[in-house]
Amino acid sequence: MILNRKFLKFEIGLDFVLIAVTSPVKVYRICYLINKSLKFNFIKINDLVIDVQKNNSPAAFPLYNYYWEATETDLYFIANKCPEGCLIPEMRNTDYFLLIRNHFSAMDTKALVSSLNNIPEILSAVKIDPKRIKSRENLLF
Repeated sequence: MILNRKFLKFEIGLDFVLIAVTSPVKVYRICYLINKSLKFNFIKINDLVIDVQKNNSPAAFPLYNYYWEATETDLYFIANKCPEGCLIPEMRNTDYFLLIRNHFSAMDTKALVSSLNNIPEILSAVKIDPKRIKSRENLLF
């Protein structure tokens, strides 16, 4: 007897833009500098709590949010490092991530990355393809 097998393929929807930011400055200071330079208004919200290592206590990553009303876009500034580990372990050299949800054009993204790179305290800001990150599910909140 031949059984028909059907497989369900599940793919996570990654409908956001991700920018990796490297800076030696503390998270609250870098948000202040971004707010000042780009006329944003990042505010501190509840930390992003994730189990980064099995059999360990959950890790809390500082999280800031800004809702850009003109484009109806949510921007999240997330620290990649905390004492318990890294949010995205394969990108240990990255200090922060800027996660952008909702409509954001490629031209706007390029201009934002350029503006971030113009802030002297930011060493580098680079757009990252979230599909290439192994632990991308940590960015789904």
